Amino acid sequence: MHAPSIQSQKNTQLQPVPTHLTQTMSGSGNGSGSAGVATHVVMFPWLAFGHISPFAQLTRRLISGDETLRVTFLTAAGNVPRVEAMLAEAAGAVAVLPLDLPSVQGLPPAAASTAELSADGAELLKVALDGTRPQVATLLAELRPDAVLFDFAVPWVCDVAAPLGIRALYFNVYSAATLALLTVPARCPGGQRPSAHELTAAPAGFPSDSPLVTLPAYQAANLTYVFQSFYGMPSAYDRFIESFKGCFGTVMKTCAEMEGPYIDYISAQIGKPVLLAGPVVPEPPEGELEERWSSWLSSFPENAVVFASFGSETFLPAAAATELLLGLEATNRPFLVVLNFPKGADAEAELRARVPPGFEDRVKGRGVLHTGWVQQQHILLHPSVGCYVNHSGFSSVAEGLAAGCRLVLLPMKTDQYINAAVFARELHVGVEVARRSEDGWFGCDAVSDAVAAAMAAGGDGEGRKWREFLLDDAVQKGFAAEFLRNLKGLVSGPNYKT
Repeated sequence: MHAPSIQSQKNTQLQPVPTHLTQTMSGSGNGSGSAGVATHVVMFPWLAFGHISPFAQLTRRLISGDETLRVTFLTAAGNVPRVEAMLAEAAGAVAVLPLDLPSVQGLPPAAASTAELSADGAELLKVALDGTRPQVATLLAELRPDAVLFDFAVPWVCDVAAPLGIRALYFNVYSAATLALLTVPARCPGGQRPSAHELTAAPAGFPSDSPLVTLPAYQAANLTYVFQSFYGMPSAYDRFIESFKGCFGTVMKTCAEMEGPYIDYISAQIGKPVLLAGPVVPEPPEGELEERWSSWLSSFPENAVVFASFGSETFLPAAAATELLLGLEATNRPFLVVLNFPKGADAEAELRARVPPGFEDRVKGRGVLHTGWVQQQHILLHPSVGCYVNHSGFSSVAEGLAAGCRLVLLPMKTDQYINAAVFARELHVGVEVARRSEDGWFGCDAVSDAVAAAMAAGGDGEGRKWREFLLDDAVQKGFAAEFLRNLKGLVSGPNYKT
């Protein structure tokens, strides 16, 4: 029998845990994780800050909701200062421990995260992280935590944790829709890897009314990456499957209200408990917006400015960036564009390759092109910013919604395509930039049209509804309380640490 998912009902009404799961979770009541007894959780994310950040956010949420909880966070030594800063408010209950990455030919010695690497370097980083298995085994044997939440890249944690009686829980930082479409066992019947053509169709049993039942050719071709092996190592798909097989349960940072059918499908596919931590809710930013941005933004009327940003690890090809810039120019609105490039690239040369002839003169005074880090949340919250063009990362969309911005979705790779379909076509949040189905090409007119549609009357769709949902403190506290209760139930079940 497949274990049903542990989900939330609408608003703050929480669904009772199914009877057979309640019995499994309650145990004798004497194990670690019982009420009033300290619970120790180890967090072990993949070495990308798009993964580290959700683990850190969940850590902060758990610590703030339970004074008896303590967390040990594992990451590469080079990431420790940044992770400690992310967890500063929970410092008394969290320890960040460094892992020494072994030397791997072709991987820069100081590499600690994907932010510093090319796509090929990121694959080598998986090789290095696999090499930390002896260190992790030693740490878990010494720490003897109640549970370890691990990422897809390190399914071997299950084999290390099981003999120690530690509950290994796979923590999925992607949307449930992404997991359901790409990584379930039904995606590869008989172990046969899907072709690009086969990836245009959803796996067997997938929710039939989903907009993801069929995919355009360019998206399917991009998604073949998930099934490719690099350096003789398991593919991403293989790592997901091993995570499902070995884990005691799965944790997802989503909720039934947003992704119910996908959660149910995943639960049926893997046949293990699914704990929902609730969606990503951006915490209010600290400090003030830099004067140079504050002064410039304040020179425009309320909701006039279009802000375009694609995160630190999504890079637009030159032709696509040029069309984006021309499209924003054509809106006749003021705009701020942030374009970033892979580590080691000549940013000035890359920008020159993307800026159309005469562009700077034509948009002088109303258009700014920037590369490098910016205070994204502060900018989104500025009264003059009314539209946010982004890559459809779940956290980015949540930040835009929380700030009350109209959204234009321009996904560039893998899970971003899936997120965009869910947000725009199921949750009715944001306007997708129109593209050619065969190769994903979009022109400047598609960009300007999408901005116009988003900023028109009614262009926010159901954005206000979801903004209120995300910012409802009672709803979010309900998610956290339910998750903590279920987590403690799992770690205190029968045969715990026997």
